[in-house]
Amino acid sequence: MTTSPNRPCPICRKPRRPDFSPFCSQRCKDRDLARWFGDGYAVPGRPASPDELAQDNWDEQD
Repeated sequence: MTTSPNRPCPICRKPRRPDFSPFCSQRCKDRDLARWFGDGYAVPGRPASPDELAQDNWDEQD
């Protein structure tokens, strides 16, 4: 069985630390989370129709 090479932190490219895996520090973990909250990342999917968007907005108002 082969072992995978140590991959760097996906944010700053420094070596990963086990206690923050897959990141190198709490700062990089927080930066990654902020990207998710700030729409820096997106999950691929089909585009929503205008009717679906309108229904979602209506549901949020209730």
